[in-house]
Amino acid sequence: MASGAWSDSIPGIGTFFVGIDIPPGRYRCDDGKGGWWVRFTGPGGGDPVGSWPLPAGPTEIEIARTDFAFETHVSSSWRRIAPPRAPEDGSPAEPRPVADPTLRAELDTIVERRRPLLWLAPLTVLALGLIGSPLLGSLWLIGLGMLAVLVALGTPSVSLDLRRARELERRRDRYLTPEDLDDEGRAMLGRVQAAIDTVRDSDVNREGLLDAVDNAVTLPRQEWEIAQVLARQAKLRADHAVMSGESSLPEVEAALRPLREKFDVSVEAVTRRVEALERYAERARAADEVLRAQRHLESIAEKAHEYDELLADTVRDDLALPAIERLTEQGDELLRTLRARLAQAAEAGSELPPPP
Repeated sequence: MASGAWSDSIPGIGTFFVGIDIPPGRYRCDDGKGGWWVRFTGPGGGDPVGSWPLPAGPTEIEIARTDFAFETHVSSSWRRIAPPRAPEDGSPAEPRPVADPTLRAELDTIVERRRPLLWLAPLTVLALGLIGSPLLGSLWLIGLGMLAVLVALGTPSVSLDLRRARELERRRDRYLTPEDLDDEGRAMLGRVQAAIDTVRDSDVNREGLLDAVDNAVTLPRQEWEIAQVLARQAKLRADHAVMSGESSLPEVEAALRPLREKFDVSVEAVTRRVEALERYAERARAADEVLRAQRHLESIAEKAHEYDELLADTVRDDLALPAIERLTEQGDELLRTLRARLAQAAEAGSELPPPP
């Protein structure tokens, strides 16, 4: 996968970490016949939930924000068709893990370097069959040949998944989970991810009316930098609570006051950054409304000529002109409004601080 950008598709075979390799949401597989999938719903990969064998035809699966990983083995691929569903009780959604945007590409590079070595396993089994066939007969060769095929089919995916998991564990400082934050941090990260999802899933972004390339790079970087700050704030907030509770002397309070003031400045700064993301998301949502209205008007305009022809056949042609002109004016007005909303969205996006 490309660095800094999620793909809206999942390969048919492999294990993928939610929030690091793939985004949560609803996925569709056009034909999963005979395949299987497993969602690891618990922290650290516990509580697996799966389905096997899959029936012929399309299959859909909901990968939740709180899932740890998704393992799949189907002949086709999965395509993301909808963002994750919000909780039915209306409560804020649990934030998903956040990774350094460069981590995915780094893990992919390491795994790809190991891929050629994995073919040594089936070749070794086949070589043993060739060596032993003069002594043990053709059945020995046939048996080891079948074993070599099974190894060739199963070893790459399993071994590469294990390799990826080990490399990810060694880079624990390169990603954060909701457990790394306190309640305030999780609530703030939830707002960040809701805003980012709104921009990523907007029609104006999908159709390239926003700066899609910049969004693919900038938004994951903003999410990662904000999450890092929130994790540090959670740690300092806990330390400050401990220090404040150990003594009630005025001297201790005086020593803690400047630390609290600096911490408050940090909280205000990250809050402004989150609010800038939310303004960007609101502008994208407003642009979507205008885009849908414009598309609806275009569909009306496509039908308008039938009415114009009817009118021209029954009364003077001049009576049809005002109707056509009104549709044209409405289309022009919506187009101007859409351009204005897109400009506002770009202006809101420019408020985000550039990455260091």
